[in-house]
Amino acid sequence: MRRRWAVVALGVAALLMWGWVQEEKAAVLPASAGPERTLIWVELDNKRLTVYKNGEAEAVFPIAAGAGDTPSPIGAFRVTSRFMTDLSGFGTRFLGLNVPWGSYGLHGTNKPNSIGKNASHGCIRMNVSDAEKLYAMVPTGARVVIEGGPYGPLNWGLRTLREGDRGADVRQLQLRLIQRGFLYGGADGVFGASTRRAVVAARKALGFSPGDQADRALQRALGCVEFE
Repeated sequence: MRRRWAVVALGVAALLMWGWVQEEKAAVLPASAGPERTLIWVELDNKRLTVYKNGEAEAVFPIAAGAGDTPSPIGAFRVTSRFMTDLSGFGTRFLGLNVPWGSYGLHGTNKPNSIGKNASHGCIRMNVSDAEKLYAMVPTGARVVIEGGPYGPLNWGLRTLREGDRGADVRQLQLRLIQRGFLYGGADGVFGASTRRAVVAARKALGFSPGDQADRALQRALGCVEFE
């Protein structure tokens, strides 16, 4: 039988790659598989991924998280894409997430020694056999919560944010700017031109020196406070 092939996008943080997989392997699981009854809980600090079905833990797997310069996204997301392929840097299975500020996923790896470490470009790495088990257990649409400990989206502290930055902390800044009326529209976690203009306006209105960066002092003034 002649095989058909489909092009899929393989995302790693802000890097977008393209690859070929067999079309029948790119298919998604039906919605009837119960996405609302499935929850994937990822603990970055503990390097652990737990799969819950109907509130009960069904499986626990060790993971690798993002490195310091390329942290994993923190927040609540959904599985929105998937593919199977031959062994590669993504292992043999990939579950894509709807992170608004970049392309991230849960996948296997051809570097098993990285498991248990902060080593990826932001994706959640798993042992190949574990990723294959997860792929079979989880339907498209399933909820995914990635948490980094008690500091939540500000897990790495209040870093100075500037145009071009991406992440959960950028999204928190945007939400605060929206609440104070400096920014209009959605909070997508990408520090673009509109966020820069909002920061300029916020600095002026709150009595800070002129500038277009959101330093620790401005973030605190807007209400972006770490867990204390």
